[in-house]
Amino acid sequence: MEENFDLQQKYMRSALAQAKIAYKKAEVPIGCVIVLNGKIIARTHNRREELNQAYAHAEILAIKKACTILKSWRLNNCDIYVTVEPCPMCAGAIVNARMRNIYFGAINLKGGSCGTVYNIPSDNVLNHTCNIFGGLLKEECGKLITAYFKDKRIE
Repeated sequence: MEENFDLQQKYMRSALAQAKIAYKKAEVPIGCVIVLNGKIIARTHNRREELNQAYAHAEILAIKKACTILKSWRLNNCDIYVTVEPCPMCAGAIVNARMRNIYFGAINLKGGSCGTVYNIPSDNVLNHTCNIFGGLLKEECGKLITAYFKDKRIE
């Protein structure tokens, strides 16, 4: 179990590195990686401002990359690591991609859809559910997103 926790932290640190790239680009600093069989197959960050696309959240972009790499819309044996709890759109996309596990860092009090405000991935009404593990490196993830919005209020 300790080994798994070390690996989980490693993957979340990779997601945090992506979030820091987003921060430097004046994007909301959320990073994401998708892991299959112990290997990161997709990594990205929020790019809404850069792409001028409402859907360009880190999770959506990572899912798109993973589907392209695997040549399938089904990501059943994949795990997703994201620095902030996914919103309803992203949680829905994760469920639709049939992902296995969701790991997130900071909670999202305004739209978190993995247990905080909603719980889309655990809704048994849907045809797929995902395991949810929140709070992984939550302090580091939370500090980054808090700093970003604090900086935005000062501007």
